[in-house]
Amino acid sequence: MPEHLFTTEATSPEQVQAMLAILDLQESSPAVQRLRDWTLDVLAPGPGDVAVDVGSGSGTETRRLAALVGDRGQAVGVEPNPGLRAEAERRCREELSVARFVAGEALSLPFEDGTVDVLRCERVLQHLADPERAVAEFARVLAPGGRVGVIDSDWGTAIQRPEGDPETMAAYRRAGLSRIRNPHSGRNLSSQLRHAGLMVDADVGSAAIVLQGDAVLRAGFITENARAAVDQGLLSAGQADDLLASIRTAAEAGEAFFAVTMFAVVGRRLQ
Repeated sequence: MPEHLFTTEATSPEQVQAMLAILDLQESSPAVQRLRDWTLDVLAPGPGDVAVDVGSGSGTETRRLAALVGDRGQAVGVEPNPGLRAEAERRCREELSVARFVAGEALSLPFEDGTVDVLRCERVLQHLADPERAVAEFARVLAPGGRVGVIDSDWGTAIQRPEGDPETMAAYRRAGLSRIRNPHSGRNLSSQLRHAGLMVDADVGSAAIVLQGDAVLRAGFITENARAAVDQGLLSAGQADDLLASIRTAAEAGEAFFAVTMFAVVGRRLQ
């Protein structure tokens, strides 16, 4: 994941379009859809609920929430990036959705204590240096009986083909992990929700984002991770070029493969 893109500072038209391209590509993944559907089924938003989508991006899931809570409810997307928020609002108008979008961050949600019935947060915590603070915010705004569903990747599960030289791949992976503030987010979700005082469901959802063929290169992070390895002195420019050439050859032949596992955890406020 290109860490430099998904920040409040990434506001140029080129950066916003790059983020939207990544989000739209990932949304087309059957795995993303399966995990979203699973999480939504467990959260069970209903008519009249106040439902919040933290880090709403292009607003796809906020619009789904709006359809479920109806005119008597509220569906609010919280998005700190003004470019993404503007695109979400445009798509909302296009689809005649009643969802609305507000500026805000996971670390400081613009809601009073105990006012939210359903909250979802997808692949946001991996970008935060202090995810526990965000989870505490989720717990703060939940009403009694409220549910929170958090989906996030664990980049320690990433695999790819071709593998290449083991030492080269180890350096490449180390550089890739260093570019993500909270790369092992997925494995910590249950513990973080529990420490925030929520009852955590025993059933944990999971799905792997899989990219194959030229989609591996179109994702962008392969090249950026290789560049980071060179910048950090972990690989020489020649080693990085050789690695990228092998991946490019495999992609052109339809043989390249990449996968990373996402996890979904649901917590509940009982009182």
